[in-house]
Amino acid sequence: MNIVHAASELFPFMKTGGLADAVGGLTHALAEAGHDVAVFIPGYRAALEHHETDGAERIHRLQVELGAQFLQADLLRLRLGARLTVYFVVRDEYFDRRGAYGTNERDYDDNAERFIFFSKAVVEAMRLLDLKADVVHAHDWQTALLPLHVRLAERQLDTTLAVQTVFTVHNLAFQGTFPMGIFGLTNLPGEFRGVDGLEFFGQINLMKAGLIFSDRVTTVSPTYAKEIQTSEFGCGLEGVVATRAGDLVGLLNGVDDTVWNPETDLLLPARYSADALAGKAKCRRALLKKCGFDPETTAPVYGMICRLTEQKGLDLLLGASRFFETEDCRLVVVGMGQNHYEEALLELAQANPTRIALARVLDEPMTHLVESGADFFLMPSVFEPCGLNQMYSQRYGTIPLCSRVGGLLDTVVDLEDRPEEGTGLLFTPTAQGLGWALERSQVLFRDKARMLATIRRGMRRDFSWAAAAQQYERLYTERI
Repeated sequence: MNIVHAASELFPFMKTGGLADAVGGLTHALAEAGHDVAVFIPGYRAALEHHETDGAERIHRLQVELGAQFLQADLLRLRLGARLTVYFVVRDEYFDRRGAYGTNERDYDDNAERFIFFSKAVVEAMRLLDLKADVVHAHDWQTALLPLHVRLAERQLDTTLAVQTVFTVHNLAFQGTFPMGIFGLTNLPGEFRGVDGLEFFGQINLMKAGLIFSDRVTTVSPTYAKEIQTSEFGCGLEGVVATRAGDLVGLLNGVDDTVWNPETDLLLPARYSADALAGKAKCRRALLKKCGFDPETTAPVYGMICRLTEQKGLDLLLGASRFFETEDCRLVVVGMGQNHYEEALLELAQANPTRIALARVLDEPMTHLVESGADFFLMPSVFEPCGLNQMYSQRYGTIPLCSRVGGLLDTVVDLEDRPEEGTGLLFTPTAQGLGWALERSQVLFRDKARMLATIRRGMRRDFSWAAAAQQYERLYTERI
């Protein structure tokens, strides 16, 4: 198949969260399975400065209609393999910035304009390149207009750009909602302006366009596919999602084994496997030393890596601060986000320098060190469409403590429910639930035989993208 993906992030060129890993892992796996895969992403400053982009070549100057004007963009092509090509849409006015979407505290004011432009540029590039896609696969609100623009371009050009369109919801909480005045930038016919189109409580909602106008809708875990049809998790769009229930499927993300494998991971101070765990002990000492802790401590080490937002359970973590201040344990938090969470965690770390550490970075080496060096990994998310760190943690022999929501419920086997198969501890996302899980983890840590058995079960699970990509292959071929 010829498969075209469009996304606002792609590892390793731009990453703010799991979207980049998911798109990178899936596209590589599809290419390795023998499909011809093209991936379009914005030409961000960080992407163009990445060392792998040195070999990119400028192949087209795009003319893109945006409202009442035509704007130009350069199209760069980078071949990552015989069957995988990345295309960068380069317009410095929109993408030559430090962040992908904004600062920690606010989004860029022109995000609607930037990503409407990007989606339309992808359609124009597909036309010029004559890609003749079997599947066009768009990801999240930033590319949610793509399926609709593909079909409208086909009508105008009297040609076929894609046999099938697929739209994936990675996180329904981020919908791309903007003032109605933005509608003119889409150049869509007026029929798409109303409630049966992009209108959403007097504004336009780009996520809604992807949900309505794609041939198939996917999200990133079976449980989340059910959750987003409810008022609790649907973020106001549950009614729209429900209208596509027959075309909606939840497919779990995978783990890129070329990046996340403790047996080959060059970012680690030592490599290890389920049958040879000595290297994990070295990683543990290295993590403790880097955080300024006693590297020989026998206390359990808890790690947490995330954007510092309400969704990720920061209020629950801060509510459990007394546990980390009084129990014999260590806590390492890695992440950046909303200022009030950063300040609260920094204050907590400064008050407990021998117990709690905060690394305000988006740093791959530190992320890998925490995943390998911690004993337990915390994910107290209020909601979690899929999550990747709980899968990384199991792969790295770090036992996850996760909320009983979304993809966490689909990928962690609870030790209390299934003692002989368990790989982690699941809890209700409340202060009481997190407290219970922390207490149970202390009991588990003292039971060395059970702890070791749990670690090894987790490390032997298959979360590979090779397995996950087969589900997408089946989805793609159902209507081709």
